[in-house]
Amino acid sequence: MITLYGIKNCDTVKKARNWLDLHGIEYRFHDFREDGLEAAAVSAWLAELGWEQLVNKRSTSWKALDARDRETMDEKSALRAIMAQPTLIKRPLLDTGHERFTGFSAANYQQIFNRHTL
Repeated sequence: MITLYGIKNCDTVKKARNWLDLHGIEYRFHDFREDGLEAAAVSAWLAELGWEQLVNKRSTSWKALDARDRETMDEKSALRAIMAQPTLIKRPLLDTGHERFTGFSAANYQQIFNRHTL
């Protein structure tokens, strides 16, 4: 089962959801704020993607972090930071069941779903 993680009022998440809907791709939407996050899942994402891929350095959540925390960020501290502030995750996070991807572009989603025939 494909899962799209994000927050419902994020414009980029809305674009990804519209793309999936237009292409008839079934998925489950998981809202970080409403549905929460499990540390084990975030830890697995960090192991697969690395904190620099998973954390959105352009977000207001990132900018709100203490400068020292930003400078010394690693997988362990990223896990703590994300669990405290899930909006640090680059949105959306697409889980195809085989791979995870952050962000959205129509071209990237087309490539992803050409590889993962559903």
